[in-house]
Amino acid sequence: MVPRKRDINKPALVVELKWDKRAYGAIAQKKDRKYIDVLSGFDETLLVWFNYNKASKIHGCEIEKWLMV
Repeated sequence: MVPRKRDINKPALVVELKWDKRAYGAIAQKKDRKYIDVLSGFDETLLVWFNYNKASKIHGCEIEKWLMV
């Protein structure tokens, strides 16, 4: 999600929903493949991953702040 022009000082947001996967693998993939480079115009981006475990029916979430340098 990219902030509107009037909210350009707010961070961009990348959200991914997974089931039966670990958030760490998704985060590493986004960084390795440089998926968030398209958001380089923003000072910071929030990377958010939600996981749902079908067997235990437990939800998990991981949030990471990515600062563009």
